[in-house]
Amino acid sequence: MSENTHHTSAAKQDLSSCHSCGRLQHMEVQKCGRCGGAIHLRRANSIERTWALLLASVILYIPANFFPVMTVISFGQGAPDTIMSGVIHLGEAGMWPLAGLVFFASIMVPVLKMIGIGFLLISIQLKLTWRAKDRTKLYRIIEMLGRWSMVDIFMISILVSLVKLGAIATIEPGAGATAFAGVVILTMLASMSFDPRLIWDVTEEK
Repeated sequence: MSENTHHTSAAKQDLSSCHSCGRLQHMEVQKCGRCGGAIHLRRANSIERTWALLLASVILYIPANFFPVMTVISFGQGAPDTIMSGVIHLGEAGMWPLAGLVFFASIMVPVLKMIGIGFLLISIQLKLTWRAKDRTKLYRIIEMLGRWSMVDIFMISILVSLVKLGAIATIEPGAGATAFAGVVILTMLASMSFDPRLIWDVTEEK
């Protein structure tokens, strides 16, 4: 069966699901009868909010990669590390699995997530009906993988809290870590504000 096969949608029957608990009910109801949440056919200003959050994350991603995320001080000496230099040093030390994990979680995932959200937004604004089901799957993947970008921040926070040996060894967080945490949070909020039902609204219109 083609993905463009038309069915009677919930919206055409004046039905909408609650954003909080998922209960399907008539649009004439202002509040959900189960949890009391507000009822909207679609998330208000979804496209505009998602674009704003996405662009903010892209802007923050620049200092997140150029500023150091942490500085390891050992016996009074140390050098700051950016995300990429940290990956290189882990590889040089032979810790390839850890280097691969940091590279995937801190570089690949944020970039692919920003590109993916941008693609979904553009496809809706251009009113594309191409592969709507696959684009919905892409959104689910983006939403699922987004939280793994926090691995790098968790690792830095654990190291900073554990390695406090005074003059022997100390790890201090850098401005890049703060910027990167902002990138992760903003991309997660962007995926949450995006309404995937808009993909199917365009398909149904055509």
